[in-house]
Amino acid sequence: MKEIKLIEVKSEIGAGTRGASLGVDAIKIAALDFGSRYFKKHKSVEVPNENHLLLESTGNAYAKRISGVLTMAERVSEEVSKTLKNNEFPLVLAGDHSTAVGTISGIRMAFPKLKLGVIWIDAHADIHSPYTTPSGNLHGMTVAMVMDEDNLESKVNKPDQETLNYWFQLKNVGNIVPKITYNDLVYIGVRDFEPQESFLLKRHKVKNFTTAEIRKRGVERVAIEALQGLDHCDLIYVSFDVDSMDSSISKGTGTPVANGMTEREAGNLIARLMTSEKVCCFEMVEVNPTLDKENLMAENAFEILVRATNSLLND
Repeated sequence: MKEIKLIEVKSEIGAGTRGASLGVDAIKIAALDFGSRYFKKHKSVEVPNENHLLLESTGNAYAKRISGVLTMAERVSEEVSKTLKNNEFPLVLAGDHSTAVGTISGIRMAFPKLKLGVIWIDAHADIHSPYTTPSGNLHGMTVAMVMDEDNLESKVNKPDQETLNYWFQLKNVGNIVPKITYNDLVYIGVRDFEPQESFLLKRHKVKNFTTAEIRKRGVERVAIEALQGLDHCDLIYVSFDVDSMDSSISKGTGTPVANGMTEREAGNLIARLMTSEKVCCFEMVEVNPTLDKENLMAENAFEILVRATNSLLND
């Protein structure tokens, strides 16, 4: 039986909307409201954050607060790597999705010789770079960081040298570049992307299971095919952004998008994915209680978290 370790990352400096750093505590409150001992049962560690930077200027226009995101990536990668080397299963609860660069780096640092596959469950592709970003928010660039993707063909911005130096360092966290290739990536639920991102997804024929496909073919089938698409990988990391769920449910997140999964579909999907022996890490991000009523998003997120954990422990 796997020993689970919760890694709490209350960081939101990669997001454009404030409040995601409160997501972890909102999930804990949901657990209390449900009378659950979940957070008592599993050991946890909190990674120190850099949210004080929110009170300062955003700095680089095409990569806001990038120095802080780099610091967080290094801290998270160390913690994830240490957890895996200790033979524990890292279950990461984070604010904004930029922390995933640290998570993926940490997995690669722990297992440099193994091939890692990524299942990215999100409304967004998160594959912008400082050269293409419309917002400058780094949580929209995480996949590009781990793939060493600048997408210069679609360049619209002229980032300054300082930005590019930090960007280079972010792609190099853990000294493994790239950490994954296009072949090692499967998207589920992505439906909101810019032309620069579409260009990459089409060119590299990246698999994206849409909500319509999930409805038509069923969660079970999609989960099986997503895992089969990563058959060539030794390990799999599952990254779950709550905005992959429909905006009618996911009001409590910074960038809600219509036509997403229901809470039940998301829960079934993740529960099924977690039964794979190859899954070595699960991350849940972007719960933002300040945008919510009655802590609903966190309650949904907590129920999914419990299902993921139960699948993992084969309860």
